[in-house]
Amino acid sequence: MSRDFRLHRVPVDVLDYEIAQEQAVALGRIGRALEKALARLREFDAAHHRSGAPEPARQARRALVTEAGHALWMFVVQREACGLRDSRTLIRDYDVPDEVQQCMGPVLATSMRTAG
Repeated sequence: MSRDFRLHRVPVDVLDYEIAQEQAVALGRIGRALEKALARLREFDAAHHRSGAPEPARQARRALVTEAGHALWMFVVQREACGLRDSRTLIRDYDVPDEVQQCMGPVLATSMRTAG
């Protein structure tokens, strides 16, 4: 006897199952991208003093904050698409800095070119 979920369901159930799997995979991938972006920002901060930093270092940090803000936005949007509306736990669990929260949003292609 087969234990394959798809053999004993109507087509719409199979489709719902496949969509849920894709949402979970996307949520995991985007969550890992946020973790990496925040880690790069923290590593940069650990290696550089913020007070009196030269302009290239300030620009590099701004780019990292922008990248993390975009990753946060992508994660929040994906979570909301999955029905997870409250992002307070996410912000706390990932220890997202205020400045990253403040710049959360889509990034224009031109700003990514100049930032990186």
